[in-house]
Amino acid sequence: MSQGSSRFQRYLLPGLAFKSVVIGGGYATGRELAEFFLPGGPRGGLLGIALAMLVWSAVCAATFALAHAGRAFDYRSFFQRLLGPGWVAFEVAYLLFMVLILAVFGAAAGAIGQAVLGWPLWVGTVLLMLGIAVFSGLGGPMVERLFKWASVFLYAVFALFLVFSLDAFGDRIARAFAGPGPTGAWALDGLTYAGYNVVAAVIVLPLARHFTRRRDALVAGALAGPLAMLPALLFFVCMVGWYPAVGAEALPSDFLLRRLDRPWFHLVFQAMVFVALLESGVGAVHAVNERIVAGWTLRRRGPAPAWLRPAVAVIVLVGSMLVADRVGLVALIAKGYSALAWVFLGLYVLPVLTYGAWWLWRNPAVGDPGPPHRPASAHPESTRG
Repeated sequence: MSQGSSRFQRYLLPGLAFKSVVIGGGYATGRELAEFFLPGGPRGGLLGIALAMLVWSAVCAATFALAHAGRAFDYRSFFQRLLGPGWVAFEVAYLLFMVLILAVFGAAAGAIGQAVLGWPLWVGTVLLMLGIAVFSGLGGPMVERLFKWASVFLYAVFALFLVFSLDAFGDRIARAFAGPGPTGAWALDGLTYAGYNVVAAVIVLPLARHFTRRRDALVAGALAGPLAMLPALLFFVCMVGWYPAVGAEALPSDFLLRRLDRPWFHLVFQAMVFVALLESGVGAVHAVNERIVAGWTLRRRGPAPAWLRPAVAVIVLVGSMLVADRVGLVALIAKGYSALAWVFLGLYVLPVLTYGAWWLWRNPAVGDPGPPHRPASAHPESTRG
């Protein structure tokens, strides 16, 4: 906990970090939005986005409040309190998940470098690896700066995207929203998308150190959903102008950018996608770093050495982006990715929203500043949760 944390660090930064991990390549290019929200039609897609946003806010609020109460600022500490010995199962699932997303991010960065600048595929991948290693190796303050300034850039790009789209084909967007109501299983799609990404709330737990009381955690969690979904909302509005054709495109962003016919903005947008990959990758690796540093500090009873963070980052990145493809691990995990989503639902979302919510309700003062004579039994270090 940091008594000197600013309001920005307590209320907005956790949500910006959550957005940074969620956004990745599929969100930033519109592929995930086309897959999960367009099938519900323009109006159904908006409802699905709103539903996913509410789920994210609820899970983030409960997660942040539990982390604050238990001083659990890395995912291992958090799940040791939530699941007891079952924390190992989450770590295995998370490491598999991380290997997959980092390998996919590396491939996407290589494709961006090749498409925009004509580089060999490996160049973009290596640049992304180096960026992730540098930011995550430098520790929390540098990671927080990345989340802050990358978010400013991303929001600005998506805002421009909406302005240019309204100017170029705003009439098509208006007709799409004036059309038929929600179609398909928009609610199920919204819930699926929310569950598919909500593990990001655990990844950004190091930022829970900034909370000074439970209200900070609850407010930050409630804001995380809107902060993470705002770019998706702006992007979706642009996409419905070409509904349903845009839904079949592998890269909806390129489909729309070609129709805007602004080559300079096309380059800016590709730079934004690279930044989105960078901050998502940094968030995933930083979570592992914090877990290992916390374990080192506990076992050695002293601060971790300066070399530990960059060493862990390099090992994780090399293992994820280079080794995974050679041993066929990425293909194996990709086939079971939906299974991983169900694992996270069972090991994380359900326990947090049931046992976790119950525990918070039964222990309203735990983790907040209290009188010096507060009974020891009320202290989070002596209470499971």
